Amino acid sequence: MLTIRLTRDVAETIGRACRRGGVRETGGMLLAEHLGENDFRVLEATVAAAGHFATFVRTLEDGLRRLNAFFRRTREQYSRFNYLGEWHSHPSFALLPSTTDEQTMNEMLNDPSVGALFVVLLIVKIEDGALMCAAWAFARDRARADCEVLLEA
Repeated sequence: MLTIRLTRDVAETIGRACRRGGVRETGGMLLAEHLGENDFRVLEATVAAAGHFATFVRTLEDGLRRLNAFFRRTREQYSRFNYLGEWHSHPSFALLPSTTDEQTMNEMLNDPSVGALFVVLLIVKIEDGALMCAAWAFARDRARADCEVLLEA
């Protein structure tokens, strides 16, 4: 099982985006540090514009710009700092991947231009004022696997 650690800054960024989005979905990329076997700390979460009731779209151009800036800041140490996956909110739905979510993650895995061995999907929502999170890892030729999500102090 993968452990996904969210720094306080990342959790606050995601929480603010969810509050701004209200009932509309929002999301972005997760940029992380590999701490050890199956252990990742998310250092940055990008935020796309809020979408619609059940969808949001992240532009490829903005995503690449943010990803390249992250790589420059981390001195292109790709084995330690890299793209981990995607996050998005389910303000009106359960913290479970939809069929569309699963299809999108599998398309990313099978896209040779992405070059990922696995990707993580973090789904979030604000409930009773608190950020609630659930995550899954997707890998080629495997069923999705639950991840442990830890909110760091």
